[in-house]
Amino acid sequence: MVLRTPKELEEIKKRFLEHYKGSKTELKYKNDYELLIDIILSAQCTDKRVNIITPALFEKYPDIDSLAKADLEDVKEIIKSCSFFNNKAKNIIEMAKKVKNEYNGKIPREHKELIKLPGVGNKTANVFLIELEGANKMAVDTHVFRVTHRLGITDAKNVTETEKDLVKAFKTDLNELHQAFVLFGRYICTAKNPKCDKCFVTDFCVSKEVFKAK
Repeated sequence: MVLRTPKELEEIKKRFLEHYKGSKTELKYKNDYELLIDIILSAQCTDKRVNIITPALFEKYPDIDSLAKADLEDVKEIIKSCSFFNNKAKNIIEMAKKVKNEYNGKIPREHKELIKLPGVGNKTANVFLIELEGANKMAVDTHVFRVTHRLGITDAKNVTETEKDLVKAFKTDLNELHQAFVLFGRYICTAKNPKCDKCFVTDFCVSKEVFKAK
């Protein structure tokens, strides 16, 4: 459930939008095809690592058609430094085949169609639409989950319920808030040794006592 008052939520929202206005994903891409591959590969893998892997992948397989015909072992070899590369290699090839055969080679822009693609779940679809369309959606990754719980916004036990709580809590500007929470969690409110001295929402933090120097 949402734990903060409307006034508190408005203040949290205001600060995050001020600090991260206009922020975009750190994944490097040139089109919707590259973006979707990036997001699929980034699951439980850093954006930095994905950006190292993908230039070679996109050079050899620059579009849906070429990836749909790709050799599985070759794709595995290219992305092998990415976590869960076996499953991801299989998924991106199967995704390309499905897009080619069922969507005339064009990646769909509707959430209900995106989640039908191999390797694309709710979070991946939301991130794709947030980045590409500026959709008013919230995607909950480990950073968003950690940050919103540390700020006492929600006490939801899983990402699905957390997403529902955040949509209910903030309602608008969800795309910008998503990116703001991600960057804040990645560089300031880190899982271990968070940089509390650089935090701009310490007055809302319910975890700060845990991190005080002993």
